[in-house]
Amino acid sequence: MKLSVEVLFFLVSLAVSAQIWGHDSQGGLIKLSRPAYDGKISVEAAIRARRTIRDFHLKPLSLTQLSQLLWSAQGITDEVMGFRAAPSGGALYPLDVYTVVGDGGVKGLESGVYHYHPEGHGIQLITKGDKRKDVADASLRQMWMAEAPVIFVITSEYERITRKYGNRGVRYAMIEAGHVGQNIFLQSEALGLAAGIVGAFHDDEVAKVIRAPQPREPLIIMPVGYRK
Repeated sequence: MKLSVEVLFFLVSLAVSAQIWGHDSQGGLIKLSRPAYDGKISVEAAIRARRTIRDFHLKPLSLTQLSQLLWSAQGITDEVMGFRAAPSGGALYPLDVYTVVGDGGVKGLESGVYHYHPEGHGIQLITKGDKRKDVADASLRQMWMAEAPVIFVITSEYERITRKYGNRGVRYAMIEAGHVGQNIFLQSEALGLAAGIVGAFHDDEVAKVIRAPQPREPLIIMPVGYRK
């Protein structure tokens, strides 16, 4: 049976992805609950209500909410082909999602930095402890970020996509990051939460805080929680 070029590229991307999850991690995969596929708020209502928020209540998220947010960012939406919630050039998926969880930020989850694994819909603890202030400090001391119970950091490993598209792949990765950010915004609204977004930060410092291995580069940071 002959495989199309697109399918071959997709299979190669899966094989490469399986090799790049490696981290000096603190533990195995923590499985998340299955995401819901029908919400109570329409897409139109979520778009209309969406605002960038910089003031958060010190109220924790549930593991179910965290699961839903991560699925909306990079979760698998096609179990057969492995396609994800955000479109990606050539289905090469150069992005990774890290979650910085504060003390008491998510019920039943210890504080620390977690790496999301779309294939298993789970998170892996990378480093323990509340790192929100460290992320905020590396973001030109925007300390309001540290009030959010969780902070998402979206990184890109450009080589996954530039090997097919050359330098143009860098642009495709940034476009994909925009889709992920909007998904998080809208999913937050649908869950009764709100999100902020930050692009001003020192890349190397943020990468060091979340212990993202080279050559992964932070692209956007999104604090999420309940509106004040």
